[in-house]
Amino acid sequence: MTMTTSLTTLTTHTVSTTELILQGPERHGVRLALRDIGRGLLLWRLWIRLGWNDILQRYRRSLIGPFWLTISTGVMVLALGFVYSKIFQIRLDEFIPFLCVGLLVWGFISSIIVEAGSLFTGSESYIKQIRLPYSLYVYRFICSKLIIFAHTFVVYFGVIAYFWALPGWVSLLAIPGLLILTLNGALTSLYIGIVSARFRDIQQIVASFVQIIFFATPIMWKPELLKEHAYIATLNPFEHLIEIVRAPLLGNVPTTINYVVALLITALNALLGLALLARYRVRISYWI
Repeated sequence: MTMTTSLTTLTTHTVSTTELILQGPERHGVRLALRDIGRGLLLWRLWIRLGWNDILQRYRRSLIGPFWLTISTGVMVLALGFVYSKIFQIRLDEFIPFLCVGLLVWGFISSIIVEAGSLFTGSESYIKQIRLPYSLYVYRFICSKLIIFAHTFVVYFGVIAYFWALPGWVSLLAIPGLLILTLNGALTSLYIGIVSARFRDIQQIVASFVQIIFFATPIMWKPELLKEHAYIATLNPFEHLIEIVRAPLLGNVPTTINYVVALLITALNALLGLALLARYRVRISYWI
């Protein structure tokens, strides 16, 4: 009886110890991941400078630098706006602002998703020589994308001025919408960067996926054109992420569904990003 009791106690103790061993590293990993994110934020001067330097290096020896992207975006908006307004029988002053904001926001989203695959592999020299928080490279990446977005956003002011389509004070709602979009971009680039560091084919798969999503998202066409099939646009999560920025800039208030879906996507991205960072943070330097 005593031996059985001792064996039971030993077994219970062993199981409890095993559970602690399994749970301990996971909890420790989450704590280190959160510390990494916090330390990265504190180094804001560094990642802003690095983000700006990325822009300078990208457009080095160019006469007008990133404004080439502004010009190409403006030409695309005018060309596609004229053609598709005729195809869909929509007035120019109604369709071109819609198309303009949609393309600007989509350009910001797609550039983050497509280029996130090289987030850590492209910073190999920094990671292997300097001990910095991994989140710093995410902030640097997003900072450079925001700078480019600011350059292309000039097209919006030109369109609004030409058609005299002033959105009013409701346009200020685009600011929290852009913050939510930026946060999702940072979280998405984090886990795509980690997975792509381990599996290099992920970046090509993501690029193909983004191209398909572009045509399935109401950017060059309006959801109203689907009529009874408008639910297709509602089921598209990218539609809601775009709409929380696009609607205010066009003088409309985003719907409750837009905000709810956007916040749910943010929560899912946060869980996925934190989980992968906590699990594989120590392996990133070996994968790149």
